[in-house]
Amino acid sequence: MDQAESPHAVVPLEAGAGPDNPPCPACGEPLFGWIAQKRGLAGPVRRCESCGLGVVGEAGDTEAALSELDRLRDGETIRIENRAGFACSLGGAGWSGLRPDARYLFTVEAARRLIASRDQIVKSERWQPWAGLAATWQTLLNSVTFGRNVALGALRGAPAVSAPEPWQRGIDGLASVVLAIPALLIAIPVELTGGLFRRGAVIAVRVELF
Repeated sequence: MDQAESPHAVVPLEAGAGPDNPPCPACGEPLFGWIAQKRGLAGPVRRCESCGLGVVGEAGDTEAALSELDRLRDGETIRIENRAGFACSLGGAGWSGLRPDARYLFTVEAARRLIASRDQIVKSERWQPWAGLAATWQTLLNSVTFGRNVALGALRGAPAVSAPEPWQRGIDGLASVVLAIPALLIAIPVELTGGLFRRGAVIAVRVELF
């Protein structure tokens, strides 16, 4: 039996390309479905299996992704909520990085490929432990609330999605208070492990020209 007929043959990602799987703006590989349409998001979410980029709604192009990446820039540093982090893997549809204002959900590798298109390189990457801990903590709270990012929305004014009904919003507020400490006790080892394996929830990427 030749390779084409073997049940163990590796199918390239390109084989999944089609109208439902548009090319990734960062690396050109097909985007595959990840999360269905959710309240507060512009559309369903796709993800790239190669560079890890997540896309909310229409895929767009490299320039659109670079434009959003640049909005996260502070001088030579870009701070991303890491879609490849442990918090995202743990939270799935409850991940705190699924903000209502986000269209592209970055990884370090996706950022590397995007900025390479304009002759820049990632010079260094640094885990942001406190910001990462807050993101992981909120991700855990999202698993027990009707809305998303309720606690960080109240504490820091972060973009949040409130529950549609008043009684749900009341429960969300109570749950965020009652479960704040238990969620923090879980978030600490999760985020420390993520940082150890370079999969922290928030990463600062320093970029330079070639």
